[in-house]
Amino acid sequence: MSKNPPTQTNRGPMPGGRGMGLGDKPKNFKKSFKELLKYLKPQRFLIILAFTCAVVGTIFAILGPMFLGDITSNIQDAYTNYQKTGKLILNFDAINTIGIWLIVIYAVSSTLSYLQSFIMAGVNARITYQLRSSISQKINKLPLKYFDKNTYGDILSRVTNDVDTISQTLDTSLRTIITSVTTIIGVLIIMFVICWQLTLIAIVSVPVSIIVAAFVVKFSQKYYRRQQERLGEIDGHIEEIYSAHNIVKVFNGEQKALDEFDAINHKLYKNSFMAQFLSGVMMPIMNFIGNVSYVLVCIVGGGLVVKGTIKVGVIQSFLIYIRQFNQPISQISSIVSTLQSTAAAAERVFEFLNEEEQVDESDKKFKFKTIKGQVDFENVNFGYTPDKVIIKNFNCNIKPGQKVAIVGPTGAGKTTLVNLLMRFYDFDGDIKIDGHSIKDMNRSYVRKLFGMVLQDTWLFEGTLRENLVYNKKGVSQKALDEACEAANILHFIKTQPQGYDMFVDEESNLSQGQKQLITIARAMIEDAPMLILDEATSSVDTRTEELIQAAMDKLTKNRTSFVIAHRLSTIKNADMILVMRDGNIVESGTHKQLINKNGFYAELYNSQFSRTGLDYLADEN
Repeated sequence: MSKNPPTQTNRGPMPGGRGMGLGDKPKNFKKSFKELLKYLKPQRFLIILAFTCAVVGTIFAILGPMFLGDITSNIQDAYTNYQKTGKLILNFDAINTIGIWLIVIYAVSSTLSYLQSFIMAGVNARITYQLRSSISQKINKLPLKYFDKNTYGDILSRVTNDVDTISQTLDTSLRTIITSVTTIIGVLIIMFVICWQLTLIAIVSVPVSIIVAAFVVKFSQKYYRRQQERLGEIDGHIEEIYSAHNIVKVFNGEQKALDEFDAINHKLYKNSFMAQFLSGVMMPIMNFIGNVSYVLVCIVGGGLVVKGTIKVGVIQSFLIYIRQFNQPISQISSIVSTLQSTAAAAERVFEFLNEEEQVDESDKKFKFKTIKGQVDFENVNFGYTPDKVIIKNFNCNIKPGQKVAIVGPTGAGKTTLVNLLMRFYDFDGDIKIDGHSIKDMNRSYVRKLFGMVLQDTWLFEGTLRENLVYNKKGVSQKALDEACEAANILHFIKTQPQGYDMFVDEESNLSQGQKQLITIARAMIEDAPMLILDEATSSVDTRTEELIQAAMDKLTKNRTSFVIAHRLSTIKNADMILVMRDGNIVESGTHKQLINKNGFYAELYNSQFSRTGLDYLADEN
């Protein structure tokens, strides 16, 4: 089943987002490449083999022009002899031999070039796979607070755009670098052997090219970093607007969304344009410098031929060698720009992979033989940031099997309290289940103790059956039917042509209430010893709410359950109601006790029915 949740609701990127700093330089290129080398290390044998093929193949390719020059020189010798003797005698044996060697040389060079491309393609695929796997594994190890501070779009950009940038570099740039360096060194050696005077003229272009490249890199560096950051920002915006497109349409926010997109896209355009422009001007400049070398070699070489110092074939070879010499210099200059982009991408990927993880708890083996469900909060303190404490010295004792409702105004700490109970965040103080601290238990084990139904209805792309039994093995058809019937969704499923095999995706015409019923049935199938219901009936109509409440009463029977509710009419039958305000319990008791107390809870309750008071009067009667 796909892990993409296209049918989720109300879940865009988390607020806050990653600070898209516009520093002029990436933080640490050297460190990023060292990290990348760690991923290359297991493939070092294949990389060395590919590089060997590239080097040998390049050497063979370099030898070709020298043999071509020998053919021309043979023809020149024959013509010179013709001028002296009047007889034109070509040494066809020598020319044929040189031709055969040329065929062999170019065939070997092409074969080795193909072989190293094939090897590097496999290496690249494996490295990319490992990077994406590492990111996927890292996501499961990160604390929830990381996702509170970073947009989903930015994280997705690291998995897609940044890894793709690294992949492209591994696929082409590394090969180009090794062949270019080999070509430069090999061509220089051969040119010096053939004619040192012309070689000195040809290499004058090298320091000029280096100076130009360094000058361009100095200015283009910052734009590549900004380009990668803006890609993450625009991905986050698109993901947010797409996931909430119905809200955008309801509030006629299309133009606002377009304006925001245009603003981000314009920034991306400016940085991308500058990065590409600065890297693009490098090639024409290199070509100009190379063409100047051609002119100088022809002028000086012609003079040397007239003097009899060299033959015409040497000039022919030199013209080819200068092209071979200048081309890798131009390629390396362009690759410098690519490497900047790669370094910026690698920096972002490894920045993510080096984020602080949750503490490894594989050594925590404690498990309950039987669980009663007593929960004790002892001096619990917590804040998402050190300067803003939300839960303050919280104490509460919940008996086994109690249905505990948690109510209070927005920001009182209701959902935060449940997040602490599930160990989504670290906190000061302690929470105990049946007398055992949850800090002494593995996080995943703690979460197995609870079934959850959230206000946000998460359905994954797949069949209804796959959604209902998500991560639960060995669920019988009878248990599936019973859970769906209790959640009042069985009739709907039976009326579908595919039944439980109905495929759920963004094209499915499921109402919000039907999605919520499916998630409730999922929690029933999980059959965890304790329950957490966070506004579980907020998305259904009144009639369906009554049916679900009856099902929930069955589900919560003999189970310790926590119900977060804003609609106070849904928790009147709770064994205990905790009234929270500013991170503290200000009142506790049953519904009737709190109404009679006429305190903060009564004020909250009456405010929901202030127009008619019918519910309140019915309860009192």
